[in-house]
Amino acid sequence: MGTTGAPTRLSSHTMAFVLAGGRGSRLKELTARRAKPAVHFGGTSRIIDFALSNALNSGIRKMAVATQYKAHSLIRHMQRGWGFFRAERNEYLDILPASQRVEETKWYMGTADAVTQNIDIVDDYGVTYVIVLSGDQVYKMDYEVMLRQHVDTGADVTVGCLTVPRAEATAFGVMHVDKTGRILDFLEKPDDPPCIPDRPDEALASMGIYVFEWSFLRELLIADAEDPSSGHDFGYDVIPSIVRGGSAYAHQFSESCVMNGLETEPYWRDVGTIDAFWQANIDLTDFVPPFDLYDRAWPIWTYAELVPPAKFIHDQENRRGMAVQSLVAGNCIVSGSEVYHSVLFTGGRTHSYSSLDQVVALPQVTIGRSARLSRCVIDSNVEIPEGLVVGEDAEADAHWFRRTDDGVVLITQPMLDRRAAALD
Repeated sequence: MGTTGAPTRLSSHTMAFVLAGGRGSRLKELTARRAKPAVHFGGTSRIIDFALSNALNSGIRKMAVATQYKAHSLIRHMQRGWGFFRAERNEYLDILPASQRVEETKWYMGTADAVTQNIDIVDDYGVTYVIVLSGDQVYKMDYEVMLRQHVDTGADVTVGCLTVPRAEATAFGVMHVDKTGRILDFLEKPDDPPCIPDRPDEALASMGIYVFEWSFLRELLIADAEDPSSGHDFGYDVIPSIVRGGSAYAHQFSESCVMNGLETEPYWRDVGTIDAFWQANIDLTDFVPPFDLYDRAWPIWTYAELVPPAKFIHDQENRRGMAVQSLVAGNCIVSGSEVYHSVLFTGGRTHSYSSLDQVVALPQVTIGRSARLSRCVIDSNVEIPEGLVVGEDAEADAHWFRRTDDGVVLITQPMLDRRAAALD
């Protein structure tokens, strides 16, 4: 207890260990040059900013980010946008690339192994608790609430969980719990997911967020590293072993989700597919969005580029620079074109007579004159040629670009270059 009688915030004794090394292959060409946590999101941010912002806003000042695949843009983003931690204030953010510290041939072999290979670094932090986070999810959550539950229950591990329709739970790790929230079984992507007690149509799905006491986790990781049959993964190996032989509890996201009053239900998205990535960005354009980026009480921190404001030019019939129900970042120029329900990231240019509807255009995208685009994601630094039409002919879209089963089209510069060469 402090001198005021208020309990000490557990976050001040906690380290956030962010797993940001995944390949992100389901995002296809969007992760051809960058790790999934480094993919841009919401006009100004990157996906990893949400886990780091949640930690910072929760009061955690000691963080580590484990990287592996195509990590350069991710590392550069953290150096530019997250370099404000000061060691003299006992604040740290360490970037931990897979650097073959254990053996010359051994990269990170799994999510648990990423922590195991950095045990000495975590030891140096002198923390009591570790919260393991995924770097590729979009949500707002106060980790202090989850930490408090972990201590109050005396759990060996507390697992962050979402309530999902039971029919959709086959894509997740699913918790079978009793009425106290104790986890009785942990099933990875089961064909027949167990339901929540007294709620037969719902299941508890793992968010990939785990709280441990560090001394307990340290011993567990050392034992796991010596087990030749283990895949050294939290979801497949470590958590199920605790469920079988220890005390594991579920923490429901609804209890710690941060909502500002406009949001009507907890919002969490794994934006790991083209469709999910597009939809989560388009969600932000709703009149009352299900996920609020404008909440100043829980800001999403990021690298803030110094750029001029967005500009809208031309005011003639059929050549009016306008954007309706859209997010338009700084240094964008909407020139005589119409933008609807779209997200334009920093540095976008839309030229006269073009139109965009439900388009997610990543940074530095240029839209040529008279182009008509709908339901698409445009990778960064792409130049859309004059007159290109996307979203009106499914067969043509699929021939030149990557079109999902739900009709969302991904456009990259190499795709456009191949199209131009074929039509030349």
